[in-house]
Amino acid sequence: MSRRVMSQESLLIIPFEKSEIHSDNEKTNPGDWLAVAGGKGSNLIRLAQAGLPVPGGFILSTQAYRAFIAANDLETRILAALPEGAEEMETLEAASASIRALFADGQIPAETANGIRAAYRSLGGPAVAVRSSATAEDLPELSFAGQQDTYLNVIGEAALLDAVVKCWASLWTARAIGYRMRNHVPQEGMALAVVVQRMVPAEVSGVLFTANPLSGLRSETVIDATFGLGEGIVSGQVEPDHFGVDTQFGRVTSRRLGRKALAVRPRDGGGVQSEANPEVTRQALPDEVILELAALGQRVAAMYGQPQDIEWAWAEGRLSLLQSRTVTSLFPIPSAVPAEPLQVFFSFAAVQGMLDPMTPCGRDAIRQLLTAGARIIDAHYTAETQTILFEAGERLWIRLTPLLRNTVGRKLVPMAMAFIEPSTRQIILQLLDEPNLRPEREGISWRARRQLARFFLPLAGNVVLNLLSPSARRKAILNRTEAVLKEIGTRMAAVQGSPRERLAQLSRLFPKMIEEFLPHNLILFISLVASGMASLNLLRVRLQDLPSQNGGWTDTLLELTRGLAYNPTTEMDLALWAAACAIRQDPAALAEFADHSAAEMAQRWMAGGSHPATQAALSSFMQRYGGRGLGEIDLGRPRWVEDPTHVFEILSGYLQIQPGEHAPDETFARGAASSQRALEQLANALGETHGGWIKAQQARFLGRRIRELMGTRESPKFFMVRLFAQFRWALLRIGEELVKAGDLAHADDLLYLDFRELHDFATEPEGQSGRDWHRRIVERREAYQRELLRRQVPRLLLSDGRAFYDGMAGNGHAGQLTGSPVSPGVVEGRVRVVFDPRKAGLLPGEILVCPGTDPSWTPLFLTAAGLIMEVGGMMTHGAVVAREYGIPAAVGVDRATSQLRTGQRVRLNGSSGVIEILGETHPAVAETPTF
Repeated sequence: MSRRVMSQESLLIIPFEKSEIHSDNEKTNPGDWLAVAGGKGSNLIRLAQAGLPVPGGFILSTQAYRAFIAANDLETRILAALPEGAEEMETLEAASASIRALFADGQIPAETANGIRAAYRSLGGPAVAVRSSATAEDLPELSFAGQQDTYLNVIGEAALLDAVVKCWASLWTARAIGYRMRNHVPQEGMALAVVVQRMVPAEVSGVLFTANPLSGLRSETVIDATFGLGEGIVSGQVEPDHFGVDTQFGRVTSRRLGRKALAVRPRDGGGVQSEANPEVTRQALPDEVILELAALGQRVAAMYGQPQDIEWAWAEGRLSLLQSRTVTSLFPIPSAVPAEPLQVFFSFAAVQGMLDPMTPCGRDAIRQLLTAGARIIDAHYTAETQTILFEAGERLWIRLTPLLRNTVGRKLVPMAMAFIEPSTRQIILQLLDEPNLRPEREGISWRARRQLARFFLPLAGNVVLNLLSPSARRKAILNRTEAVLKEIGTRMAAVQGSPRERLAQLSRLFPKMIEEFLPHNLILFISLVASGMASLNLLRVRLQDLPSQNGGWTDTLLELTRGLAYNPTTEMDLALWAAACAIRQDPAALAEFADHSAAEMAQRWMAGGSHPATQAALSSFMQRYGGRGLGEIDLGRPRWVEDPTHVFEILSGYLQIQPGEHAPDETFARGAASSQRALEQLANALGETHGGWIKAQQARFLGRRIRELMGTRESPKFFMVRLFAQFRWALLRIGEELVKAGDLAHADDLLYLDFRELHDFATEPEGQSGRDWHRRIVERREAYQRELLRRQVPRLLLSDGRAFYDGMAGNGHAGQLTGSPVSPGVVEGRVRVVFDPRKAGLLPGEILVCPGTDPSWTPLFLTAAGLIMEVGGMMTHGAVVAREYGIPAAVGVDRATSQLRTGQRVRLNGSSGVIEILGETHPAVAETPTF
């Protein structure tokens, strides 16, 4: 912290009028005031410095709060009164009452009280508003709005001192304590500043959002206005007037006049009162003032660089700003992307079923893959110059705009989304009617045709070869990729030198190797998957010759995809089941699981201290699959071999499943046998039609290729994940050495830099380039941790700020949810809502409900009776594996994790996508495993 701010920490009273913030023509950095003035206070300082109309006043700094706590010896007693982990409102209310009683009994130190009186007299002793301003309040990542108290129309020194103590005490309201607990904000060391501000004798007041808080539209300002003080709106006593303003064109676009039956006004002698308002039908604010207010709001938003939630008042023909805070509920939009022309971004997270943020290194690795893959069509750009992947909210977004502004692309995108994310398809079909998404081009340009030919001609040739000799081609292509991984590992191991020298080489080597090996191998990978998909779709067309059967042959066709061989994710799950079976054969190894938690077992295995049967079984598994993990598409995420706790949790669950009919290997084998029967059923049915013998042979030909090739769908990702793991481990080894040298704080700090920054860090020692690498890494780590708290991520994001979250539209029936059917069958059971597979607690026979899945979730599929996801489509990862395991599944279910609760009984129809809520039961309690 700068010397200037250090000197301010000793201040008790801080005037926030602009003329008194300056010192020797120096402006204070507004961000430096947060620890001193709290969120609300620091924002007022910033508004005042900008010359905006802020009523005069002063801030009682956090130093005054700490002086009060120290003088009355409250810190220890406050912490002792806090509940340990309990969030029940009754418990929190009791703790709050105890703490606030301590404040009421305390005495303000004389120095502080005298300073408050002097500052109040310097204002002329007017009526003031006394507002709490917490140091963790109104931050971009958290919104503490309304959790501490405000006192209006405070008159006189005694009343002011009393209001200050009450504000201090309101740091410990039940809602504030609970909110900090839920968001992992430490209770220790909390402090509160207090804002004392002249009361504005408001004729009209209210709140303003510089972006629509519901739709996210950045060009629309939303204003609520009522007669009297804004407390009427905040407390919910008044139905205000509601206005929408198009700030781009400066016009009021919507208005809804509320019944302003009450008005909150100052009371003689202090405080406020509600009184009847005779002008309930009159518009509270003239249109010209509405436009002036909206323009003022835009100035504030431009100053902060983010949409703002502003409280304002209008009196004697003048507007005043009472406070401003960042609107934390809006999802960020990609930086440096203007609102117009309109851009459409599709969530990369929705495709992958991994809604968490990604580390900077992980995002850049995906960009490197994109740019290398583009070489296939002779497109030459770098990770920095590409215009397909963008970042927002620490996540990646795919720009769809060029396709949607092309007559061909407008048809292809909805077709593709029908398989990838049907919910997004619904949204896109609605957006196609927007005037600013009209096609700019008819058909496909000659340049684009040449590029497509460079991709599809070799792809088509490989597909033909795959269909002619599926088994030999599959083996040859997969063996080639294993050789590529081995070669990459050899090259990375050959990197020599000091830690920084090796880092510089690796940061260049990774993109170079991707560019060298990816394009041709990508064609081969895609050809395998395309061959299987082409066979499935050709068979689907052939089945049109059959008479309808219970709505069609779709379920029978999908039955062909059950128990598919050569899927690395399925093979992984079955390998883990085999490990569980090996452990079960040894009573001592089985007893070890009964005596130790999963975390303890993981530590024992990593130290080489597990029972030999467990050590051997897991070592074999980890040799092949140890590079996988939760969120594995992100190079920056930990892998199972680094912390195998999750693997041991899955093993513990598998050990509860007895070998036999319901064992995973038996279930998988039955699925494969059922698939063969389904193929014969289709072939026999086609044999009964005109030209039946040829059609039946065609069906068997295509069915065998489906069985032989479709399982390879997961192979490209498995290759990429293992490649990422190799590079991750190389970075971590270098990071450990740099930690020992004092150049880094943590070994994984390097994962918060992109590849170019890794090279710059390696070649430009600290201070040489003027960059503060430590601060950059800390800020990015904090941003990543903040985004981990985000519960909802849009499926589609527009450059004007609009964000679309909704899943599949329901059919309007009470007690039903609707999704996209992706795995046939019907199952009834209790649901288990899970956000993290490492904390699933899933019991055999329960229906898994989750936001999305990646391969680290799939071992749970062997336990689950059904699957419900908020994102996904027919060909996304979770849907494919669910079909292979034969468990009913529906995806794209709108807000499934919030609309369903653990313990509810539902009937899931994976053929129609309908989920019927049958009733409430007590949440399932994880039982003690019996091995």
